[in-house]
Amino acid sequence: MTIDVSVICADERTTGFDTLPLDVDRWERLAERVLVAEGVEGELTLTFIDEADIAELNAEHMGKSGPTDVLSFPLDDHEHGGDAEPPPGVPTLLGDIVISPAVADAQYADHAGTFDDEIALLVVHGILHILGHDHADAAEAEVMRASELHHLTALHWHAPAPVGFRQTHDA
Repeated sequence: MTIDVSVICADERTTGFDTLPLDVDRWERLAERVLVAEGVEGELTLTFIDEADIAELNAEHMGKSGPTDVLSFPLDDHEHGGDAEPPPGVPTLLGDIVISPAVADAQYADHAGTFDDEIALLVVHGILHILGHDHADAAEAEVMRASELHHLTALHWHAPAPVGFRQTHDA
């Protein structure tokens, strides 16, 4: 069975202060592989934005002050009426993920270990939120972290996690 996945990935950083190089195609491919591994069909957007822009979204949608690393906005995959499938030819819209490379750059040393591993973790983390995972309580967090680690070892490193990799921030 072929899984129909479409990821639209864009680098929309505009301030000039965030000049960290990003291989947008690499992160698009990772997102596609995670969706296929999860057996999910549909369309997803993955956008890299400035720190100021993610801070604005964080305030608007989460009620929190300041920038964050990743935000996920799941879309209603039943927008065409109840539990009905979308009409033929209309893709399931999974949602939108926004990531701030500047925030990732500021935190990777105390988190994932490298900038690339931090971005990979944020991509996977964002997708899992789109798919309904959460970390609001310990049991949910354990399931989500296990899924993150599974996808990272299988699809990003193709090996066990490197020494120093952490999925949670230092308190």
